[in-house]
Amino acid sequence: MTPSPRIAFVHDWLTNWGGAEFVLQNLLEIWPGTPVHTIVSDPNGQCRELIANNRIVDSFIARLPRARSAYRSYLALMPLAVEQFDLSGYDLIISNSHAVAKGVLTGPNQLHISYVQTPMRYAWDLQHEYLRQAGLTRGPRSILARLLLHTIRQWDRGTANGVDEFVANSHFVARRIEKTYRRQATVIHPPVDVERFSLRADKQDFYLAAGRMVPYKRMDLIVEAFSKMPERRLVVIGDGPERGKIQAQAGKNIDFMGYLPTDRLAEYLQRARAFVFAAEEDFGLMPVEAQACGTPVIAYGKGGALETIQEGQTGVFFGEQSAAALIAAVNAFEARPAGFRPQDLRQHAEQFGKQRFQAEFQSFVNKKWMSFLT
Repeated sequence: MTPSPRIAFVHDWLTNWGGAEFVLQNLLEIWPGTPVHTIVSDPNGQCRELIANNRIVDSFIARLPRARSAYRSYLALMPLAVEQFDLSGYDLIISNSHAVAKGVLTGPNQLHISYVQTPMRYAWDLQHEYLRQAGLTRGPRSILARLLLHTIRQWDRGTANGVDEFVANSHFVARRIEKTYRRQATVIHPPVDVERFSLRADKQDFYLAAGRMVPYKRMDLIVEAFSKMPERRLVVIGDGPERGKIQAQAGKNIDFMGYLPTDRLAEYLQRARAFVFAAEEDFGLMPVEAQACGTPVIAYGKGGALETIQEGQTGVFFGEQSAAALIAAVNAFEARPAGFRPQDLRQHAEQFGKQRFQAEFQSFVNKKWMSFLT
């Protein structure tokens, strides 16, 4: 009889709720009681239920001043922090990583499987955008930031050698893993909580955009395009550092709702004529959630969207991040004689449900554990 491994999870940080945290929740449903090692956790934040119901092991960074609210300011210490976790008592390490979690130290008698949401984008291909957003494009502080990111890139690439098996959340991320770490990755799409969203066939006459108001989400592009289409109504849900600037440039046909709780967001996703998505995401949960509501998607045709949206069946793509390209895509969407069948969109979205993820990931881990023992 094959012995069951002693398992430990490693997660970047547990402060805000997002796709990575939903992956962790699903992993804990597969292997309940497994301890979670993380840089810092906030028991009063959005992950409080996950923290309260599981054994959480914080790094030394959690004891530093303002660690829960300003943990990103300790980026320089994170590689050291994740290396301090003592996992010598475990046989199987599963890291859920978009930053430093994959850098945990393991030995030759331990199997390390890393589920990668993305390599650290702000240290690799998004470095210049990150520096612009942080106001660090020039001066002494810019030089220090660039040196830090250079050091982190070296560490990040080096720690790839400590991972036995990479799993990517999309083919797009698998290509980034190959380019960054020169390693192959198995693709298992992340879980989407499609059961939380119900199908609605009757749509209302407005388009919807939702997400954080940060540069790479390109909410500015969506607002610019719809400002040039005053006959079409756009509802924008979300908040962030760019909201004031974007809202100041918006036409009268655009309504800004700010942050809304999940149930309210779901209502808008159900009622919208189409969901508009202009980011180049590694996977992108919201386009799948929109399809789960029977709502088609008008999306930028790059990144994970190519894996979650079927051109002409569940949505329409535009080829470049420009207002003109988005306007053309909206016109093409409007001109479709047959439209989209909400039932088809829902059926497509169900392929990304949590049961599928759990079955695929557990099967993958079991297979690799059996192979590791032989």
